[in-house]
Amino acid sequence: MDMLSRVADSLYWMSRYLERAEHMARVLDVYVSEQLEEYSGAGDRRWRSVVDSLGLEAPSSVNEGNVGYWLAFDIANRSSIVACIMSARDNARNVREQISSEMWEHLNRLFHQVRAASLTEDWSADQHAFLTEVKDGAHLFQGITDSTMNHGEGWHFIQLGRFIERAVSVSSVVDVHFRDHMPADDGEHHEGVDLLKSCTAFEAYCKVYTAELKPLRISEFLLLNHEFPHSVCFAVDQVEVALRALPQSADRRIGGKALRLAGKLKATLTYGQIDEIMTTGLHAFLAEIDRQCNEIHVALHQIYIEYPIESAIEV
Repeated sequence: MDMLSRVADSLYWMSRYLERAEHMARVLDVYVSEQLEEYSGAGDRRWRSVVDSLGLEAPSSVNEGNVGYWLAFDIANRSSIVACIMSARDNARNVREQISSEMWEHLNRLFHQVRAASLTEDWSADQHAFLTEVKDGAHLFQGITDSTMNHGEGWHFIQLGRFIERAVSVSSVVDVHFRDHMPADDGEHHEGVDLLKSCTAFEAYCKVYTAELKPLRISEFLLLNHEFPHSVCFAVDQVEVALRALPQSADRRIGGKALRLAGKLKATLTYGQIDEIMTTGLHAFLAEIDRQCNEIHVALHQIYIEYPIESAIEV
């Protein structure tokens, strides 16, 4: 394996943290818009669902009035948007010699923009503008990365970080949505719109299914569609592609473990049938996806990050 484990680890986490920040900005932007629309008076239920869907546990000091600030700016919350972008920048700084100058300059600029916004006194002044800035900044960084960095080992570790994080994030949003709403086929359309928008999927979904918002189709699109970049199936497919491109460990005991796990999960999603998944239990299915993604993450670190030096020597 040619790439130092320190470099691989920093590139992987740089990408995961930035993907997490972008995902949180989308989910929070939908929540902010929903507050303005005032679909119902269930404000407490809504913000708690948002926190749950992000895989977080809010401290007792967080409530409906300050949850947006906690998710966006509070650096004591290590998963806040600002904290994630800070962590992405710290990891990028560790590997500046491995990434392009354009990548570093853009990420550094994004960090200073969100840090400056976090120091302003009135978060409610223009929440949408801030969240859009984060989303656009993450998208631009991905484009700059693909356009200016060699598509070698380092780039593949960036892909792994992005798509493992995406698979876990989308699974969590879908899981909490169906746990909390369980809409009938002919009702609660706005909840389906919110879910799709949280996964930047509304327009893409409408191009496939028109604007007919059926829960079964929404879950199928977000979980099993192999063409949409924010579906779980697409993300897992990209994880497998990146793993195939990386050199395999000489230690056969662990060498192909991550790839085998990714291939197994890909097959589950490729050949899965949404009606069967819903019948046997969506929550259990999504929990299994989360478990397998974590197994891939652990195997990835075991093989490429924490491997013993002798395993990197060809024999």
